[in-house]
Amino acid sequence: MGTPPGAAARRIARIVTALVLVPCACNSAADAPRSGRAPPRDGAALAPAERGPAPPSIPTAAAPAIPTAAAPAIPTAAAPASAPPEQAPWPRARPPRVETDWCIDGVDALDEETCYALPDAPTRALLIYLHGIVPPGKESQQKTNFETVVSRAARRAGVAALMPRGKVGLAPKGYASWWGWPTGGPAYDKHAAAFVATFAEKRRKLEDIAGVAFSRVYVAGSSSGAFFAAALALRGGIDADGFGAMSGGGGQATPALATLAPRPFYIGFGSQDSVGRSARALADVLRGAGWPVRVAEHPVGHGAREVYLDEAFAFWREHEAR
Repeated sequence: MGTPPGAAARRIARIVTALVLVPCACNSAADAPRSGRAPPRDGAALAPAERGPAPPSIPTAAAPAIPTAAAPAIPTAAAPASAPPEQAPWPRARPPRVETDWCIDGVDALDEETCYALPDAPTRALLIYLHGIVPPGKESQQKTNFETVVSRAARRAGVAALMPRGKVGLAPKGYASWWGWPTGGPAYDKHAAAFVATFAEKRRKLEDIAGVAFSRVYVAGSSSGAFFAAALALRGGIDADGFGAMSGGGGQATPALATLAPRPFYIGFGSQDSVGRSARALADVLRGAGWPVRVAEHPVGHGAREVYLDEAFAFWREHEAR
């Protein structure tokens, strides 16, 4: 039997209706946007609230931050390293230029009768060096030698140096016009205290120039200056952290010596010099009072030598470290 025309028409209508309803199932309530907002246009970035759940993070040893479109990374400049503290100039000042024949080229004049030398770097150690007898006049081998020796050795050791001048009339007989020191007896009693006061004044002037207060002071000398340095040490005439007698030195125990705090005392002389006996006698006196002493003999003649000061600085510092 054939299908009635009305039944065929109804069947075709049902098939069409089913085909129309199938796409509409995609827009059911379960799949509609939850926020109710319109979806973004093509190519627009999602706002944070519109992004899906973030993937689980994977811990790493040093995971760099990844800039996002919503929060672009802003490069941060590295914090500048702190600048080193500004150091004060050395020396702090220079005195007015002084015209004097006493100071050779290469050393500075503190005043008309005093030379000084400063090392390249700041120091709080000071050497007061007493020269041997020096003839008058603008130039002399004695003056050139001792100022060269002292300035070189002191700078090498990082120590400031003062080189004051003695007085005319204090040199041995036959050298009446030469500069010298009161090495003992009545001359010492008459002049020593004034010299020590002058040394203290020169020290303060150099401290003003350098901009530091010297906390360690050494007193040394050669020839006539060595005898004066020894007399000051034996009689307690000056306070110092160390003493030195080069190409000279002598003396006997004094009542003051037993009351003084022992200080390291360096004694240096040349095997071709005539002062060896008195220098060794000085060493015996000092050792008897409990002072640390170093005696050094070198194959040289009379006068200031850099080797003496090199050894003296090392000896003084060795005892300071104890």
